[in-house]
Amino acid sequence: MSDSGRGGQFYWCTRHHRVETDANVCPAKHVLGPYDSAADAENALQRVQERNEAWDAEDARWAGDDR
Repeated sequence: MSDSGRGGQFYWCTRHHRVETDANVCPAKHVLGPYDSAADAENALQRVQERNEAWDAEDARWAGDDR
């Protein structure tokens, strides 16, 4: 991804379970992001879970299942 000039970006490392920055980021296969703040990166897994639940519910509605 390109740097838009906003300064450093933050990532959630799924390997080390920590926030990482441009200066110490693990390989892309181990991170979620980039995020604009450390707090956003720290909440990445929660956002993933919320989105997956919403998409699962939408899939169920699409298929006509009652959940």
